[in-house]
Amino acid sequence: MLKDGTYAAWYKTPFDQGTGIVHVADGQIWGRDSLMTYHGSCRVNGDRFTATVSTKRHTEGRDTVFGVYDELTLDIEGTCPGKIATYTATAGQAQGVVLEGTLILTEQPAAAPERTGEIPAFNPAKLPKLPKRSR
Repeated sequence: MLKDGTYAAWYKTPFDQGTGIVHVADGQIWGRDSLMTYHGSCRVNGDRFTATVSTKRHTEGRDTVFGVYDELTLDIEGTCPGKIATYTATAGQAQGVVLEGTLILTEQPAAAPERTGEIPAFNPAKLPKLPKRSR
């Protein structure tokens, strides 16, 4: 099941490949990569999900993974049986080009345990001693 959270994204088309960051929360999906921002809505049904995402270029330079297209509407279909989702996407503006991608859920680090009690004062005399070396 595609859970709410932050995902590392990897995707490719016959033209190029790329990576980005995707956020999913409350039926919304948004993110960015080195060239584009994207936002839209997503629907989850068990292990399957669909999304409609609009893209917009934020940085000039090289072509996108769809070639010369800067603003697209992607129709996405995928599955997410665990922490890794796979999907395909197409855009009406780039007929015949299929994007394949992977989303990997970012795990949040566990919170550090709370300290209980006072921290003892530093006492260098309690440090272990190195053995004496003969010269």
